Amino acid sequence: MTAAVRFLRSHRITYTEHLYNYEERGGTAVSSRELGVSEHAVVKTLIMQTDDGKPLVILMHGDRKVSTKGLARLIGAKSIKPCDVKLATKHSGYAVGGTSPFGTRKVMPVYIEKSIFNLSKIYINGGARGFLVSVSPHVFVDVLNATPVSVAIASD
Repeated sequence: MTAAVRFLRSHRITYTEHLYNYEERGGTAVSSRELGVSEHAVVKTLIMQTDDGKPLVILMHGDRKVSTKGLARLIGAKSIKPCDVKLATKHSGYAVGGTSPFGTRKVMPVYIEKSIFNLSKIYINGGARGFLVSVSPHVFVDVLNATPVSVAIASD
């Protein structure tokens, strides 16, 4: 039972659980392949920070990257960069590779790529490596007060 699952249950959010064989550094390509779903529907949870050290969560399609310059401009920060592994774990309470936006240790602002709402359901980390949950993307606005943004760029 992860903190994410406890959060989902306590908020009565409908979800399904999906286990897969986790591969170090495999990312969303591995989870989408293992579950037989589009990588576009697998949403990654990224812990980033502003230039003044304030942490935030950004939810992005597995097959896209975040324009940190675009996100910084939208939220009024000079710059945004990914948190290092130790700091991301400290803020979220999750090991990198198992980070969920649900039940984080620290309450952080959550931003979500606007086009994720075009999907009827998404797959996102459930709080452990090799464990995704599928939910409606609308729960992020309803429960996490996520702010929709348009900052997706093509992956390399």
